[in-house]
Amino acid sequence: MASALKNLSTYDDTNLPDATEMTFGIVVADWNKDITHALYEGCYDTLVKHGVKPENIRTAQVPGAFELPTGARILAGREKLDGLICLGCVIKGETQHDEYINNAVATGLMTLSVSTGKPFIFGVLTPNTHEQAVDRSGGKHGNKGVEAAVTALRMVALKQEKPEGKRFIGFGS
Repeated sequence: MASALKNLSTYDDTNLPDATEMTFGIVVADWNKDITHALYEGCYDTLVKHGVKPENIRTAQVPGAFELPTGARILAGREKLDGLICLGCVIKGETQHDEYINNAVATGLMTLSVSTGKPFIFGVLTPNTHEQAVDRSGGKHGNKGVEAAVTALRMVALKQEKPEGKRFIGFGS
C-alpha cells in the first residue's frame, strides 16, 4: 500500500510479541542523514517501547544505502543478534542510480535473510523527492523506522515460535 494512503507509524501493538529477550542490530546509512537519523530514532524508540533492552540493540553506521547489506553482514558476524534492521534513503535523481542501488540493497538483504534464516529488514525509503522523504521519516506519513522495527519484532517472533499446532493470528480462531 502506498504510504500516501497510510501512516507508517500506525500499527496494532496488541499483535506484537514479548521482546524483552530479543537482540537487534540497526544499520544506518549516513547519506541523507537528516532523513536516516530520523528513521533511526523512530526505529530505536519503537524497539525499546516494546521491551527490547537498550543494551540489546547494536548500531552501525555505513556511508550510504548501497553499503547496508555489507554493514549488516559485518554486524551479524560480530554480534549474536536475532534480527537486523537496515535504514537508508535513496532519493530519485536525474539518472537511474536509484533503481540500481535500491535493487542491489533489496536483493542483498533478501539473500542474507534467506541464506541465514535471520530477518534482515529493508527499511529504506525510495522517494522521488526530499519532501517525500521528510514526510516518511517523521512527517505527515509517519516514520518508516517505526514500521521497520515492528516488522523486525514480528519476524523474530515468527522465527522463535515453536510449532506446537498454533494457528496464526488473523487466520481464524
